[in-house]
Amino acid sequence: MDSKCIDVKKLLLTIYLISAYLLLNAQDVQFTQFYASKLYLAPSFAGATQQDRIALSYRNQWPGLPGTFVSYTFAYDHYFSNFNSGVGFLVLRDVAGSGDLSTTNFGIQYSYNIKINNSWHIRPGIHFYFMQTGLDFDKLTWNDQISPGGTGQTSIEQPPLDSKADVDFASSLLAYSEKHWLGITFDHMLKPRNSLYDTEEFVPLKTSIFGGTQIVRRGRLLNPVDETLSLAFLFKNQGGINQLDLGLYWYKDPLVIGLWYRGIPFINNEVRGDAVAILAGYKIDEFSVGYSYDFTISRLLASTGGAHEISLVYEFKTTRKRQRKHMIPCPEF
Repeated sequence: MDSKCIDVKKLLLTIYLISAYLLLNAQDVQFTQFYASKLYLAPSFAGATQQDRIALSYRNQWPGLPGTFVSYTFAYDHYFSNFNSGVGFLVLRDVAGSGDLSTTNFGIQYSYNIKINNSWHIRPGIHFYFMQTGLDFDKLTWNDQISPGGTGQTSIEQPPLDSKADVDFASSLLAYSEKHWLGITFDHMLKPRNSLYDTEEFVPLKTSIFGGTQIVRRGRLLNPVDETLSLAFLFKNQGGINQLDLGLYWYKDPLVIGLWYRGIPFINNEVRGDAVAILAGYKIDEFSVGYSYDFTISRLLASTGGAHEISLVYEFKTTRKRQRKHMIPCPEF
């Protein structure tokens, strides 16, 4: 097949995806390594560390299309042991396609740790943030510009706004023990407007339910936990769309291997599901680094090139004061 024909098909697919985003308020950014972006998953994780933590995530989705879809996060959180509280700061930047359709969020988080008994704790959390959506319309190429006889000018109406800003709020609740965890997050509770046409279109409420268990947990005297096998899940609902991630993690100090399946067969019109992801991580002392790749298995986006994701997490102490142990047993990636 002619390479130009292939490029045109990819371009049309990109146009379709960006148009769908503008008209249908596409879903939020997703990360395969969502436990490496804990503050993005749930504000209850703010301060759920020894004392201080810095986390970076990078995702390159669908690199096989012209104008890739790239997402970044930066997070910092701190635990105040005297108040059983955690405070976090999260920045998210997402750029979609060649038109630089962007979303930028930054805000602060707070969580509080409550001890129920000797086995279980709960952590409510809140997240208040500012969000902005923007588009460089001049960088877009529409179908009437590449069709036979195209003049180079498009008949698509340019949005009156280059960017749209609003405020938003999220809340979460996390319960955990030494081997199990279960949480729920409600995001976009203020239903912010993000339409560049200044219409009454709102970002739909997103509900995330996540959890898991360590089915194997081994250790030695000097290293109480040096091998685990964990099952985990993440279910999301937003704008009438459901998504389920099921994963298996094997950790053998200092290596982590993971396998994930994304999709709900027969419900989201895909028998095979959406993607299968593999993950490899390395954790030593306070530093963790992970890489994952998503193999797209759906029929619609089989030529997208999957998705690459990299995460970096650094935990450290700023004082010599003894802190409580890191108890939440969920994986690092």
